[in-house]
Amino acid sequence: MKRFTLTVGAALLAAAMASPSFAADLARPPFYKAPIAPYIAPFSWSGFYIGLNGGYGWGTSDWTLQGFGLSTGDFDVNGGVAGATLGYNLQTGNWVWGIEADVDASWIKGTDTASCGTPGCETRNDWLVTGRARIGYSWNRFMPFLTGGVAAGDIKMTTPVSSSDTQTQVGWTAGGGVEWAFTGAWSAKIDYLYADLGTASCDAQFCGVPTDVSLKLNLVRAGINYRF
Repeated sequence: MKRFTLTVGAALLAAAMASPSFAADLARPPFYKAPIAPYIAPFSWSGFYIGLNGGYGWGTSDWTLQGFGLSTGDFDVNGGVAGATLGYNLQTGNWVWGIEADVDASWIKGTDTASCGTPGCETRNDWLVTGRARIGYSWNRFMPFLTGGVAAGDIKMTTPVSSSDTQTQVGWTAGGGVEWAFTGAWSAKIDYLYADLGTASCDAQFCGVPTDVSLKLNLVRAGINYRF
């Protein structure tokens, strides 16, 4: 009996000593490491861009005879505009600083018959150029902005006897808008500009009497830009 007890005790002791080695031989579960999310750079408006724009313009013109004080008063002008845009943005934090220029063909015109008789005194604008500073505030891909600078364009003045004179005028412009970067490098915008081209002078050889002709415009345009 004593020998049996010693044998059993020795067997239990051997089993206890072998248990750690057996546990060590079991396969350990693999170590799990979460995948690293790819780095996505924050959106930036910085860089050069080109684009196309188109819209509608309306405003007023006035013909005043020099030295007589006689005037047609303001009469309406309106028509479409379309052209190209070039610009550059620099983003610092949420603020976006930029310069922008556009060259548009214009079909804006209007005629006064009340003072000039039929067919009237016609004011026409065939092209319009602006060079402006812009300041915007970025909410990621959405940016409202203010803008202002120089405007230049032609004023074509046609009298009731179909005699005409054309002068290039330089004035000023200001306005604002919103731009949305909808995918990749593409963005769409809507803007409003007020442009004052000042007063052109129609010579006596064309108008009979030296005449001052003013042109003030409002422009609403949609555009699409591509950033480099």
